Amino acid sequence: MKSTIAPADDTRVLSQTDASHDGGADAAVSDDAVRSPRQLVRLSVVIDEAEFDRDIDQAFRKIGREVRLPGFRAGKVPRKVLEARIGLAAAREEALRDAVPNYLSQSVREHDIDLIATPEVEIISGAENGPVSFDALCEVRPVITLPGYTGLRVEMPSPVASDAEVDEAIDAERRRHGTLTDVDRPTAMGDHVTLSLAATRDGEPVPALNTEDWLYEVGKGWVAEGFDEQLVGAVSGAELSFTANPSGMSEPADFVVGVGNVQVLELPEVTDDWVAENFGEFDTVEAWRTSVAERIATGKLNQARNVFVDRATSALAQLTDIPAPDSMVSGDLQARLQNTVQRFQAQGISIDQWLSMTGQSADDFIAALREQSLKSVKVDLALRAVAAAEAMEVTPDDLSAEYARIAVSARQKATEVRKAYEKNDAVSDLTAQMLKNRALDFVLEHAEIVDETGAPIDNRLLLGDHHDHDHDHDHDHDHDHDHDHEGH
Repeated sequence: MKSTIAPADDTRVLSQTDASHDGGADAAVSDDAVRSPRQLVRLSVVIDEAEFDRDIDQAFRKIGREVRLPGFRAGKVPRKVLEARIGLAAAREEALRDAVPNYLSQSVREHDIDLIATPEVEIISGAENGPVSFDALCEVRPVITLPGYTGLRVEMPSPVASDAEVDEAIDAERRRHGTLTDVDRPTAMGDHVTLSLAATRDGEPVPALNTEDWLYEVGKGWVAEGFDEQLVGAVSGAELSFTANPSGMSEPADFVVGVGNVQVLELPEVTDDWVAENFGEFDTVEAWRTSVAERIATGKLNQARNVFVDRATSALAQLTDIPAPDSMVSGDLQARLQNTVQRFQAQGISIDQWLSMTGQSADDFIAALREQSLKSVKVDLALRAVAAAEAMEVTPDDLSAEYARIAVSARQKATEVRKAYEKNDAVSDLTAQMLKNRALDFVLEHAEIVDETGAPIDNRLLLGDHHDHDHDHDHDHDHDHDHDHEGH
């Protein structure tokens, strides 16, 4: 077999209407509605007659296992007999169908073609006799440059507790330790009132809106539209009648509300003695306040870490100034849909049930997933560009270490993991993912991180001492290290 490769032009003219194959979801994405031409190479393969004759032999053996002829055991019919019975053309057609994909795969590996879609194959010669030649139009992953990836600016919520946040947390503790005291005056916002509540619609009680001796804080807005305003000004012993829309319901209900005790929540004064009595590990207000600030900061820092990679990759995607290739977006979208359906099935929920529960249409759901796919593809191109620009490499030792890591996670032997990747031609995919992980590390380490006011945030706070962030970021289905290796 001999193969050559050459650039190829894409003569398609893509417009908004070309993006309709995903159920209309493409129309929701304006920046990628009109796509640039595909990046293509033409792979030309020639198989000499003697080599292809071995494929015809294999085809005859395959046919022989399916044909039953008197005097011959299954699979033992000689080629000459089969050729006399069914002719050479049938076996040649079978050989072309089975062998061409194998030759194509070999040629793709030989020329290190980074395919992103199934090649379009055309048999040039040899369909009936002689040497076989075919052309394969291969869409390849675009290779881009990415200026600006060093010092990428990422805005994050401040991981520092503000005085207002600390005051709010302390007030919450004061309310928790507060005391309700009766007052002899009309109800005001913020008061606590004991209510009897009856709500009916067409004479029938409304579920969950009929109760006695219910202590309610006026101003919470839990019951119905305008409910709290009706209570303001009412005195103990009053009975109120009005119509309002219960929260979460579209139809109004008739309310009868009896007002019992009106109380105010008296908050304790924050002193060293009060702190020591209620929070034994602290002796002073200052020590307790410092602890509250640290607790809030820890929570904010954890939240920031959870969104850091997502925001950084979003900023990275914005640097990718070429449209996302349609084939990559479609492949990513298909995988997301499949993963989503499988997750729902595992929980005993159909996709239709979930859409109904969330009030989404299928088109809206797919459009949202497609937005994720667009970002995922652009991030993929960007991270590969970073890895290339920084001359990152994966050595054989690196691969061995990765096989060992996967083996521990998959509870297999490292040699089995290696064989599975090699058998499925997935080593290059794994190598690419490792390079993208390193590129992501580089981007995160060199990012300029600021809060909402523009004040800098130390990268080390978000990355942590062990730099243990989620490498998969937006590629939860793409080359997942914990997948079934045989099915890769």
